[in-house]
Amino acid sequence: MSQTETESGDRRVAFFGGSFDPPHLGHLAVARATRAALGLDTVLFAPVGAQPLKPAGSTAGYEDRLAMTRLAVAGEPGFTVSLADAPKTTGAPNYTLETLERMRAELPAGCGLYCLMGADSLAGLREWHRAAEIPFVAPLIVASRPGQGLNNLQALLPAGLTMETAVCAELPASEIEVRCYALVNASGQRTAFYLLPGLDVEISASQIRESARTVDGGLGAGHALLPDAVSAYIRAHGLYR
Repeated sequence: MSQTETESGDRRVAFFGGSFDPPHLGHLAVARATRAALGLDTVLFAPVGAQPLKPAGSTAGYEDRLAMTRLAVAGEPGFTVSLADAPKTTGAPNYTLETLERMRAELPAGCGLYCLMGADSLAGLREWHRAAEIPFVAPLIVASRPGQGLNNLQALLPAGLTMETAVCAELPASEIEVRCYALVNASGQRTAFYLLPGLDVEISASQIRESARTVDGGLGAGHALLPDAVSAYIRAHGLYR
């Protein structure tokens, strides 16, 4: 796959997009749990260039976020970095649907593509560009977050989609709870939807950025929330001061 820093013979690949501003231990914990629970071959960490719903942009620039993400995933089995959501030369925003469609076209035949997101992203999914089409390009895997209510999933879905309980078939043996559903659109098309309800990872990127402003360049409390290499990068480049 031309925009991914890995060979592309994988059978089950999850796209994990986001600001990664900075990438932290919560991101890694979610990706590890998801990979184990769903038997994924690869989780692609894809820092986004320009998010349409965040016109102010990220705090750190794309190149810094990309460098930190590479440091965060280094040595992690099954984790790699994707450039699929890199900034566009035109300055246009990055739309998840378009990114996934492009990735789907580049993947080998028979390779499964999924879209991994946190419950906070699911809560805002209705506002995304052509949101109802996204699960049919790449089935959604949603990881819970503390304080993010998931009792009424139907209310969070884009208009035109309904949800049904489904049997979790062909998943590996794991201690991580997975709930399986089917999403159905107005045309009757069906696609899988996976929920990991027990991943209450407390870490947030805004918490880390605030720590870097108030403590010596990302040391102290912030250091405990970051991979060591990422914390060192933040200090060395004076980010989030």
